[in-house]
Amino acid sequence: MLTGGYLINKKAYFCHIYKTYNKNLSMNTIKASGISLISALVLAGCGAQKQVVANYDGLTAISAPLNVKKVAPIKEEDLKRWSHLDIVKDTLPGMSVDKAFAELLKDRKGVKVIVGIVDSGVDIEHEDLKPVIWTNPKEIAGNGIDDDKNGYVDDIHGWNFLGDSNKENLEYERILKDKSLVDEATYLAAKKVYDTKIAEAKAVKERLEPMLANVNAADAVLTKFLGKPVYTVNDLKAINSTDAEVVKSKDNMIRMFSFGMSVAELKEAINKDLEGRNELLNSNSLNENYRKVVGDNPNDITDTKYGNANVMGPDKKEALHGTHVAGIVAQTKGNGLGGDGVASNNVEILAVRAVPDGDEYDKDIALAIRYAVDNGAKVINGSFGKAFSPHKKWVYDAIKYAAKKDVLIVHAAGNEGKNIDMMDHFPNDSEDNKVEFADNMITVGALNFEYGKDLVARFSNFGKLNVDVFAPGVKIYATTPNNTYSYLQGTSMASPNVAGVAALIRSYYPKLTASQVKHILMESGVAIDMDVVVAGNPNDVRPFKELSTTGRIVNAYNAILLANKMAKK
Repeated sequence: MLTGGYLINKKAYFCHIYKTYNKNLSMNTIKASGISLISALVLAGCGAQKQVVANYDGLTAISAPLNVKKVAPIKEEDLKRWSHLDIVKDTLPGMSVDKAFAELLKDRKGVKVIVGIVDSGVDIEHEDLKPVIWTNPKEIAGNGIDDDKNGYVDDIHGWNFLGDSNKENLEYERILKDKSLVDEATYLAAKKVYDTKIAEAKAVKERLEPMLANVNAADAVLTKFLGKPVYTVNDLKAINSTDAEVVKSKDNMIRMFSFGMSVAELKEAINKDLEGRNELLNSNSLNENYRKVVGDNPNDITDTKYGNANVMGPDKKEALHGTHVAGIVAQTKGNGLGGDGVASNNVEILAVRAVPDGDEYDKDIALAIRYAVDNGAKVINGSFGKAFSPHKKWVYDAIKYAAKKDVLIVHAAGNEGKNIDMMDHFPNDSEDNKVEFADNMITVGALNFEYGKDLVARFSNFGKLNVDVFAPGVKIYATTPNNTYSYLQGTSMASPNVAGVAALIRSYYPKLTASQVKHILMESGVAIDMDVVVAGNPNDVRPFKELSTTGRIVNAYNAILLANKMAKK
């Protein structure tokens, strides 16, 4: 399932309607944290009350300012590229990308790095992505021949493992349909998730239907009383009436305005949420075989002759998520269009379509990783995840294959606002949740643009053992299909921000290994020594350092400083 990419022009009003819960989670076996390969170069001790700042060749690494808060509203031009800004100069928790280019990379030339985007598809015709789309030099376009004999015909810009399919079941639904995929304990866990979601959908529907009825009734009364179809909360507060129906409607609608939306937006949001609940309750998805459109056997890893070369998919609009992810890494810098990619002038985007509307198949992800590796990717971004993985060994083997070929995988931590040390979140880099089987995968949580107690995105997963670092993931402006640009949010956006920094390191320091790049990203990050709100719950406040292995936010400037020092060794 895509782990991010939510349009943020609507408030999460449903957070006020019901409280989600996840009881009786069985704690996973704690994963042992490895000794750092470059611990001597740590910029600031985790949890230290006083920052210990490194100095490289006379240049001081960036550290987090203490007691600094941005008071002035963020300008639109800054918001569109806040992830590139600097925590000290701009008082925004960005990655200091601009500072890195201005002070460390100016007039330097790096090598091209291929970044694999394993996602929902990429609009390779987008005006801001065309210059950075990878082209297979060994394949002749449109001749219907597998020129490079890699098993994929006419794979000019990548491969589409979903073919003409887009919709898919969630993994727990597939498990319920085919119990033979898993053991009894996993089956029962999947059934519990399904039963919980059904019960939750019924409960929320019972709240939403009367809520919508009340909104419609109050709106009708107020529209008539005010003599206009659109009104504000100030208009309501100014109403002076003794009519009981008007007073009741006024009070009801003032409460509705607290969701931060107009009446029209609120109605749209409630209707959309209701549609989702009704779809689940009335769904026949357990009897649907969406995979028949693809035509392969998803439970046979040796059945690889499927899919096609259309990396955008059958409907370009469905490639929104992947196009946005690709843009964060690589949208063309300085061309006056949209935003700037973190590593745009140094990368080529190899698109691999493997993530549907629903949960991705383990087979598709395993083959997608191998495809990207075999075609030269040195960094792979994976902005997807799920709670069940029947064929996880296929994905583990693909991650190990990437490690053997010196490829770094950057993965999103997920958007449930949960501690993934205490719940399964796939793919991961440990077969037993004790020991990492490879040192080429980094997992990323999401930051808000507010430097302070609300630093962590309210939706972001966290975990002292299983989340490595945090990076910008709220209101990220990047490419969307058909030459458009949008703000999206999610750990899906944080992950490609880190992938972009990783690509920069691999571009300017190509001799550094994937493992070294991973540790540079982790250890050069800016340590944050403050308490923050967790999962958007004001009653859950914890030290930021407890939410990830490093307690740091990725910083491009520091990463280049550390990479330069390591390269000299």
